[in-house]
Amino acid sequence: MEILLRRLAELNSAALPGGRVPFLLGAEQVGWLSPALAAAVAEFDDVQAGPAGVVLDAPAALPGIAKALSARGSLRWRREAFDVRAMPDGPVLSTIDRGALPAFGIEAQGIHLDGLVARPDGLHIWIGKRAANKALDPGKLDHIVAGGMPAGHSPEETLVKEAEEEAAMPAELARRAVRTGVLRYAMERPEGLRRDLLHCYEVELPESFTPTPRDGEVESFALWPLARVADGLRAGGEAFKFNVVAVLAALLVRHGMFSPAEAERISAALPR
Repeated sequence: MEILLRRLAELNSAALPGGRVPFLLGAEQVGWLSPALAAAVAEFDDVQAGPAGVVLDAPAALPGIAKALSARGSLRWRREAFDVRAMPDGPVLSTIDRGALPAFGIEAQGIHLDGLVARPDGLHIWIGKRAANKALDPGKLDHIVAGGMPAGHSPEETLVKEAEEEAAMPAELARRAVRTGVLRYAMERPEGLRRDLLHCYEVELPESFTPTPRDGEVESFALWPLARVADGLRAGGEAFKFNVVAVLAALLVRHGMFSPAEAERISAALPR
């Protein structure tokens, strides 16, 4: 249990600003830049560097700046645009490639789905094993469906899209999912500053449905008793992708899989 609590605490391990420089689009702060990247961004047109931070006065120029920095080798490029907001429910100020989000310290939104199956011997959950060639946490255990929210999509639209792409889940099944809350964290990762907002859902699936890997995100799925997941998390959850641990811990608390004392400690440690 102590290892699990430490893993949950790691999700909020980033101390901001932590030497970083605020990054603003106009008057709105949207991210945090390392000093080196701040200096590189300040070289572009329409960018001002001052006491307030690095300010881009023309938000529409952000995708081009990120593309140019990627060409220099300053950040990854994943060919998937994400919306940029100052607040999670605020207006879209610009877009940026997904690979640039950690370097710019911009918050990313995504969805995670717990796919449950009610069987006579208790609740089970579909667990995916990430493909071995994934850049992020290869071979780790994951949800049946999880993914980032691309530009122009709502959480619900992303859920339906990812369910079909990752697990061949029909839209009518995905739309049965119930929203269970959000988890928000800021942590240091090898790829940079991860500031993520996860929209969490769960859905009860029929026993007749078996997920099928479709887009290469996962290599296989397995149906686990919920009690087995609880045992794995009590031991620290090392087999699971870093943020999946938090989503599963919240699920297990909701379904009474921890003792009251355990549930209280876990709930207090969950990122908000």
